[in-house]
Amino acid sequence: MVSLLLAVIYVAFISLGLPDSLLGSAWPVMVGEFDAPVSYAGIVSMIIAGGTIVSSLLSDRMTRRLGAGPVTAISVLTTALALFGFSMAPSFWVLCLVAIPYGLGAGGVDAALNNYVALYYASRHMSWLHCFWGVGATLGPYVMGWAISADHGWRTGYGVIAAFQILLTVALFLSLPLWKKRPLAADGSGEVQEAPIGLKGAIRIKGVKAILLAFFGYCAFETTAGLWASTYLVEYRGVDPETAATFAALFYLGITVGRFISGFIADRFGDKNMIRIGVGVILVGLVLIVLPLPTAHGALAGLVIIGIGGAPVYPSIIHSTPAHFGAENSHAIVGIQMACAYCGATFMPPVFGLLAQYVHIATYPYYMAAFVLVLWWMTERVNRVCRC
Repeated sequence: MVSLLLAVIYVAFISLGLPDSLLGSAWPVMVGEFDAPVSYAGIVSMIIAGGTIVSSLLSDRMTRRLGAGPVTAISVLTTALALFGFSMAPSFWVLCLVAIPYGLGAGGVDAALNNYVALYYASRHMSWLHCFWGVGATLGPYVMGWAISADHGWRTGYGVIAAFQILLTVALFLSLPLWKKRPLAADGSGEVQEAPIGLKGAIRIKGVKAILLAFFGYCAFETTAGLWASTYLVEYRGVDPETAATFAALFYLGITVGRFISGFIADRFGDKNMIRIGVGVILVGLVLIVLPLPTAHGALAGLVIIGIGGAPVYPSIIHSTPAHFGAENSHAIVGIQMACAYCGATFMPPVFGLLAQYVHIATYPYYMAAFVLVLWWMTERVNRVCRC
């Protein structure tokens, strides 16, 4: 039964990743139909991010009241209905309206499942969980590409993903009895005693502020790396656009493959050392990007390497939360971590856009390095404070 529930959780994380890359894939076609400026994609993206931040902060209260299983099922249903709304939206402003429940649903799934796996499963499963998110994020553009290339239109692409989410919703509701038969906590202690502490209570715990800054830094690094990779390679390194786009995609593939591999070694090395290894590999990749080699091969290889290095960081930070701050506090803290993650991913890449425009695109690796150093400094501080 425990293995069956884990399979359901994995599939749920595939569903979380599936729609994440749809907007970017479909927007070049959508923008003409809605007669909207290209920049308006940022408005939709910001609304979705706002919804995820709100639902992440509320996830502690909702999960304690309803349970992780019902919250996940309801959140996926909300996301599915929102995606159907995307597929039928008659105007840009209706698209903005249905983006609200999409963001709320996505944030609910993210926080509930991350905390559940951190509490009840070994570190390897957290790595594989986020690997499955990468599978979903990779498949999403392929589904949209098929819909558009086959002349079915972008609406069909959204409809197909929404239909998959509905099927998953049915499976999640059918699996609710499995969630009541909880496995042992990851430390073997059995049932986790939960007591609500709230947002203020969570922030007061020693080390929480540092881990939130670490999470913010990592997500700022990862999203900036993926968003601006092609631009940096083309404008500063002289790489042709096709090759640049391929290696930008390989950055995300590196994260996905790296998380799959990390699952086999995470239990042996532990969360603390997995984060250290990841940071070290990222810094090696950044050095390759910075080196003034006669060809751009160093920068291309560096981009793939920083993706591989980033792979274990996100899962390891989340999985270490119960060990660092107590299982009874992890619901609230994981929710705040998700909110900080979305803040870093939403606001920091546009800041680099301004830096690239008014200073120079060459600042790309240094900007990322600053966030990686914040990540390293804050995680080491948490290790000292929590003595883990």
